[in-house]
Amino acid sequence: MADQTAYQLIGGQATLGALCDRFYELMDTVPQFAALRALHPVDLQSSRDKLFMFLSGWLGGPDLYVQNVGPPMLRRRHLPFAIGVRERDEWVACMFLAMEEVGIEPALRQRLLESFFDTADFMRNRPG
Repeated sequence: MADQTAYQLIGGQATLGALCDRFYELMDTVPQFAALRALHPVDLQSSRDKLFMFLSGWLGGPDLYVQNVGPPMLRRRHLPFAIGVRERDEWVACMFLAMEEVGIEPALRQRLLESFFDTADFMRNRPG
């Protein structure tokens, strides 16, 4: 198990797809995530697809984002959006719920949550 990637440990493409679907369903329907939702276009499919491609490579699976879009340059791509503590926290909370609901094992979920928090915090471009 030690030599398996997080992508393999969560269940590969099928679970990652379910995770991304659930993440955007939650973001779109749960009032707690309104500030996060407001940063996204009306049609969430492109955002969902980009997250899926990015997470595939980030978790150790196929590097779909680089193959289809180019280098992630996450901070640069997120600079046009006002991202503060609230948006960061909503993103992390939404991802936590999505991971829980698709059944990612608790210890792995916690490890991923820590990495997701660090990445989401890096995206912040305003203090509040």
